[in-house]
Amino acid sequence: MTYCVGMMLSRGLLFMSDTRTNAGLDNISTFRKMHIWEAPGDRVLTLMSAGNLATTQAVVSLLDERSKASEDRDPSILAAPSMFQATQLVADTLREVIARRLTSGQRADSTFNATLLFGGQIGNRPPRLFLIYPEGNFIEASDDTPFFQIGEIKYGRPILVRAYNPDLEFSAAMRLLLVSFDSTLKANLTVGAPFDYHFYEVDSLVTGPRGRIEADDPRFVTISESWGDALKTALESLPEF
Repeated sequence: MTYCVGMMLSRGLLFMSDTRTNAGLDNISTFRKMHIWEAPGDRVLTLMSAGNLATTQAVVSLLDERSKASEDRDPSILAAPSMFQATQLVADTLREVIARRLTSGQRADSTFNATLLFGGQIGNRPPRLFLIYPEGNFIEASDDTPFFQIGEIKYGRPILVRAYNPDLEFSAAMRLLLVSFDSTLKANLTVGAPFDYHFYEVDSLVTGPRGRIEADDPRFVTISESWGDALKTALESLPEF
């Protein structure tokens, strides 16, 4: 399973993904689920994926192949004039990959499914964030729905709903996401560290702070332990039943 979050903030877009994949309890591996394309001064695009690993890797490989030489590769996400058109291209690629597998092998529709989060900024247009479904349709984040989750979403959602604020600074937003991811991995063994993150700052048109947080990262360990202690203290302070 997977857990990924894309979040709209006043200062930009924040992305975080886990890296665990599994095909049973005794077959667990680590794969990167976040991919970034950058044309400095023109665009920065971030993609995160959940679902069938072969499908998502094929989608990323096709997008990579079609973006290496934009004059020879059409269509290309590095040539799309808007985030909407870039998202349509990614959605079409996902639908193409799934359809190809369905017609060449197994017939179980859900076997090859994948869901994507795609966001970024192109030129002087505002940053945008999209959730792309296996069927190739997609929805866009807004003030009413400022963040998207894919994968194992239920365990990490309550803290996001309660604590999200569009004016969060990068460090505070990272803390919020780490609490969300900590809650998820403690409740579901199919989600696990390390976690990849990327913060894109609005109008910068270059990649921002990015990196990988390991399970033993002192910052993550401190947040996890402090959050657990704070929950116990809050529970004990509630009126008795």
